[in-house]
Amino acid sequence: MGKITFFEDKKFQGRCYNCSSDCVDLHTYFNRCNSIRVESGVWVIYERPNYKGFQYILSPGEYSDNQQWMAFSDNVKSCRAIQNIYSTSWKLRLYERPDFGGQMVECAEDCPSVYDTYKLREAYSCMVTDGAWIFYDLPNYRGHQYLLERGEYPQHGDWGASSPGVGSFRRITEIVLLGMRFIGPDIKVDLGRCISVNGWIESDLGEDKHKVIMERTGKIFFYEDKNFQGRYYECSSDCAELSSHLSRCNSIRVEGGAWVVYERPQFMGYQYVLMRGEYPTYQSWNGFNDTIHSCRLIRYPSSRHRIRIYERPDFSGQMLEFSEDLPNLMDRWRYRDVHSAQVQDGVWVFYEHPNYRGRQYLLEKGEYRRHAEWGALHPSLGSIRRVVDF
Repeated sequence: MGKITFFEDKKFQGRCYNCSSDCVDLHTYFNRCNSIRVESGVWVIYERPNYKGFQYILSPGEYSDNQQWMAFSDNVKSCRAIQNIYSTSWKLRLYERPDFGGQMVECAEDCPSVYDTYKLREAYSCMVTDGAWIFYDLPNYRGHQYLLERGEYPQHGDWGASSPGVGSFRRITEIVLLGMRFIGPDIKVDLGRCISVNGWIESDLGEDKHKVIMERTGKIFFYEDKNFQGRYYECSSDCAELSSHLSRCNSIRVEGGAWVVYERPQFMGYQYVLMRGEYPTYQSWNGFNDTIHSCRLIRYPSSRHRIRIYERPDFSGQMLEFSEDLPNLMDRWRYRDVHSAQVQDGVWVFYEHPNYRGRQYLLEKGEYRRHAEWGALHPSLGSIRRVVDF
């Protein structure tokens, strides 16, 4: 079913409680919760008993500070494991009014801004026909979280929200492998009836049941001084606030996984995508200064890559589809600007200048109707490359 450990103090200190099943009231086991370790499964934790109040969805990893799961307090009073979330398809319908009335939009992909994409500021009811989803009350996957599993939600209160505002939503996803594929040494695999040899896997379940659930793990070291000197901090999971661990960052070593590091807390500001390797100065990752305040692990890179870029917003004008790195976009694209994009496979990085220089923007699988949706202030691009970490 899964395993989760709650700690009263930050950095996995103080009294702790190990849990492997749903619990409607945790207050008898600890007084407060400031750090959590999820060893297996995907969990929803709640601010109040009986699965009430603010909720937070946590996947396997270490959360050394309650700010890492965007908690509004140190109250955790109930929890449950999400059952049967793994799916190869996702579909939901949002409705403008209660009881499935008014305007309806159907969605099958992550949406960083519901208003920009669908012109909806509020959703009063919803039907989830495939997969499991997370709603956020603010754009770009911020604010209060709400889990929606397969079923009908005639009122916004049915998914736990106090108001109908939905700013963004995303799928709870998995990786599905067919046949035999290389997975690399830093991926944990729930094999079931599968065979694993030297980093390769093969299932014996038959073609319609080949399913391997994988969670990418990683490790990154941040150093205050150049050339891996001075105080350092080791990290193996997302961290929304690094300032309590180090005051500056002048070198980084990535031992496992692919990471995005951000100039500001809460995954904001300039972003830099780092793959396995050593970065002895901030210039080596194209940094503008020695300020790094948050980071997150790219959990599901892919061995397949395909992307479409468009001349104009909303996927209009000239289109170019490709599946390889482009060190100089002008060699293939006669425009200086890219106004929208569709990532069909894999994870990509857009660079402001040719030869992978300048500001960076991470694009995971999904649709980006305008350049602001990948975080850019203007649509100018110089180069594009895949995130490959196998």
